[in-house]
Amino acid sequence: MMVDILFGLILSLLAGLSTGIGALIAYFIKQPKLVYLSFGLGLSAGVMIYVSFVELLPQGFKTIGEFWTVVIFFLGMLMVWLMEKYIPENPMNEDDIAKMACETTPELAEKKSEKPKDPRLMKTGLLIAVVITIHNFPEGMASFATALHAPNLAILIAIAIAIHNIPEGIAVSIPICYATNDKKKAVKWSFLSGLTEPIGAVITALFLLPILSDAALSNAIINGLLAWIAGIMAFISLDQILPTATKYQSGHAAIGGVVAGMIIMALSLVLLHSA
Repeated sequence: MMVDILFGLILSLLAGLSTGIGALIAYFIKQPKLVYLSFGLGLSAGVMIYVSFVELLPQGFKTIGEFWTVVIFFLGMLMVWLMEKYIPENPMNEDDIAKMACETTPELAEKKSEKPKDPRLMKTGLLIAVVITIHNFPEGMASFATALHAPNLAILIAIAIAIHNIPEGIAVSIPICYATNDKKKAVKWSFLSGLTEPIGAVITALFLLPILSDAALSNAIINGLLAWIAGIMAFISLDQILPTATKYQSGHAAIGGVVAGMIIMALSLVLLHSA
């Protein structure tokens, strides 16, 4: 039993750390442009909208029923609305927006002390980090539970979840990178958001092992959490991420990012389900 528990914890850790792989995208932005920011924010929204409506809600419908899934979904929306209401938002003028970049541009090289920081983007980035963090928690529970009952299947699922977590790391890192001009900070937040996956596994091992013996009850709890997370993701995408993406760049960059994010997440879910 101890071997199975340790195996489940290691798998959850590896899957969670893959979120940081997506965050490394920040280091490949050599010539920052607002179109990259708009596309990246759109990609974040596409990832979260797709996974909410195509993966998380249907799982809830199957296990806890449509009524309770919908109730929990809107409770998630209500919670993030309250969060946004009490997170202060500082205004920023257009000159600062125009100068925003991950690295100081040549034109600003002589004004390093004036490197701009966008508090609205930081707010968006932190909200994404929080929701991805919460999302990874029940994933860790699920991967740990699978490792206890079907170790061979758990390996495949852990690999699929790891690939699935990469676009989530991108979703966290891009707005924080542009908001702070600090690529290391963007990567750090992405790695931290992934660490809740092994934390979910540890908590499950310490406190929830009796529940895992009842497959129906454990599935209901996990999928109830995922329905709540779906509401959070949908609200943040529609209320924060997409309006911000379209504000910084006109044209179709944001929508292109949404479509790309949906495609990436769709492919990762196909792999996850095939496992």
